[in-house]
Amino acid sequence: MRKDSKIILSIILGGLLIITILILAISILTDGSISLNINQNGDTVAIIPLHGEITYGSLGIIGGSVITPEIIKKAITKVETDNNICSILLDVNSPGGSPVASEEIMDMIKESKKPVVVWISDVGASGAYLAASSADKIVASPSSMVGSIGVIMELTDLSQYYQMNGVHKYSIKAGQYKDMGAEYRSLTHDENKMLQELVDQDYNHFITIVSNNRHLNKNYTSSIAEGKIYTGIQAKELKLVDDIGGKNHALDIAAKLGGIKGSYNIITI
Repeated sequence: MRKDSKIILSIILGGLLIITILILAISILTDGSISLNINQNGDTVAIIPLHGEITYGSLGIIGGSVITPEIIKKAITKVETDNNICSILLDVNSPGGSPVASEEIMDMIKESKKPVVVWISDVGASGAYLAASSADKIVASPSSMVGSIGVIMELTDLSQYYQMNGVHKYSIKAGQYKDMGAEYRSLTHDENKMLQELVDQDYNHFITIVSNNRHLNKNYTSSIAEGKIYTGIQAKELKLVDDIGGKNHALDIAAKLGGIKGSYNIITI
């Protein structure tokens, strides 16, 4: 090989080495680690499904899906540790369920480090709406069922049935109210009043939470609550949701809130 060719080759190899060193240095300075990912800002929206009854476990649930605080916690934790994900779309189709579990999920949504947009497909009611109310934005399908802001306690009185069939069921108890709500007897006036006070207190708490999360006057929220169900269109008019649209529209909003410009990727957690 000629001497001048060797010199040119050395210059080229040296230049490539310098460029490689510069790229590695920039990567370390901007990200704190060496990364082969071209888009350091992230370009992905994560979909987290919230489908089925909200509970603490599947015990007693037959033939239906359930969602628990632990499932949502794992999903949000995974999202928050992935730098490629910029925002979350919570895909809601749930009639609600456990008030305590619903409130736990609500807190997780509120405390998420990344923007959360809720999309209500068919149903977002009761505890599911409670959880959704803390999101940055709520989008509902036009014909979806939204709301049901209320509290219910279900009891069964089979005392007359037992009497008609010659069944004598009773209990041995310590504490006047220990068998309150038992199906073999009716509630007394005092017991009915006591349980109604508990339900009213939870109802007031529900309304307070929704009012705070949605920035609504509490008296206004009370006037549109009462356990009523609204379509997505009605819910927007009543300020229970922010926008009307399908899943793609909700994804676009989530991407925008996440700072993504242009096209974006989607991943389901």
